[in-house]
Formats: sequence, structure tokens, C-alpha cells
Amino acid sequence: MPTYSALTTLEGKAGAEALGEALEQLEPTGVGVFEVEDDSGLWEVGAYFLDAPDGVSLDLMAAAFGAKPFVVSEVPDVDWVAKVRRELQPVQAGRFFVYGSHDADMVPTQAEPLLIEAAMAFGTGHHGTTKGCLEAFDRLLDRGERFDRVADIGCGTAVLAMAAARVLPGTIIAADIDPVAVEVAEANVIANGLGGRVTCLEATGFDHEALENAAPYDLIFANILKAPLIELAPAMARHTALGGKAILSGILTHQADEVAEVYALSGFNVDNKAEIVDWVTLTLSR
Repeated sequence: MPTYSALTTLEGKAGAEALGEALEQLEPTGVGVFEVEDDSGLWEVGAYFLDAPDGVSLDLMAAAFGAKPFVVSEVPDVDWVAKVRRELQPVQAGRFFVYGSHDADMVPTQAEPLLIEAAMAFGTGHHGTTKGCLEAFDRLLDRGERFDRVADIGCGTAVLAMAAARVLPGTIIAADIDPVAVEVAEANVIANGLGGRVTCLEATGFDHEALENAAPYDLIFANILKAPLIELAPAMARHTALGGKAILSGILTHQADEVAEVYALSGFNVDNKAEIVDWVTLTLSR
């Protein structure tokens, strides 16, 4: 049985979130609000319906919030989880090996395994940003760097926090603004046998008592997007130990210099800049 999607774009986070809330009046099965990853300032708002939505209502909502007209499409009846499992191959990132349970027999003997199921859509390791962060972390370890206190800000699946827990003995905190992501992170920590090693929190940036109490950090991961990374720069400096490292990603190639300049103003130097397709990972020192 097909379902239906209705998608539009508009400028500004506040208007996008307000439109997302208004769409709930049409009783969709789900609503999503996302920043478009092209530095355009646009936000995408989408809703999904079991039956074809009322086009007039969608047009009125789009006009009321200054959005482009909704594009309504029929979504084929596909088992997306099974499809992703078939198409996503394990990822080797230095010593780390990210895989789904269906590929458990492929884990190399000497690798640090990280089990992330394909159904958990908050960072499976296949995206260039996550892979870039893992490779940046691996390079630091190869240089003999060790870290006692680690924070993963915007943790998603907590794959980066779990990578740290695999090889480091100290305090590791994973935080995300999305409560669903935090639930996914907690489930992944348990599935990887790391219960008690990674603390998962719901927080905006560093705004949580546990994050404040554990600071300053020797290493901070922040795999998010340019705008929140720039906003986070002063807080990142306050929470990073002198001589500590920050690994940043979610940065498009043409955005990297701007992000680096902002962090330079907060006392960070760029140690390494690595590109994977259109994405950049920055390794910084404070």
C-alpha cells in the first residue's frame, strides 16, 4: 500500500518549525523539519500521509508561512530497512569497523567493532562526516594522543562516543538535542557492550549539569552543521582543556575556512583538514 509525502522549503528555522507544527492539524503519520545542507539558509518541511493529503489545505499553509508550494508524491511500498541493509556495506575507518548485525561475520580480527543497525538513521558511519571523524580520531591515536575526558556533542547514534569508549578508559559523555537520538544512542551503547562506559544525555550544546561538571574535556566531537558549529564556538572553547582537541564535521567543503576562522577567534588552531567527497573534517587544538 503506497503512502504519500508532501515536501516544501522556506527560509528560517522559526518559520519552518511553525509550519511543521501546523501540519499536525492534517493528521500525518510523521512530520520532519530539516536544514538544507547547502548553505542556502533554506529549511525543508515534510509530512507523510497514509492517504493522499488535501491539496487545498497544503496550499493555504504554504502561503501562510511563506513557503514554496508543497510537492506531493506517492511513496512506493518498500521495506526501507531491508533495502538499506542490502545496500550499505561495512565501513573501515582506521582501526574502527562500523557494521550492521547482518555483517557480523565480516568484522576483522584486529578491528575495533562498532555495531550500528541500518534502521538507526542518525549516523551509521557511511556518511563522509562520520567516517571523517573516526579517521581523524584514529590519526590522533596513531600519534600517541590519549584523552581522559571525551564529549560527543550532537551524538546521533553515539558512534563517535562508542569509538572513544572502545580505546579509552576515561569519562565519555554523548549528548544530543533530539530525545529520539538519545534513545537510539542508549540502545547502541548497550548493544555494543558498553553499558556504564558512555553516558547519554539530552542537551542543547553543553547545556546540562553533567556536561558542565565533567568539563574541561581533552577531546570533543561535534559532527553537526556549519551554523550550530559556529554558534557553539565560544562554548566549545570554555569546555575544552588547554591543549585539548576538537574534531568538527558536518561542514561542506566551501564552509571549512569560515568555520576555521570562527574557531580561531575562540583560541583554536587547525591541526588537520580532511575531505571526503563534499565534506570536511577539522581537527583543532586549543
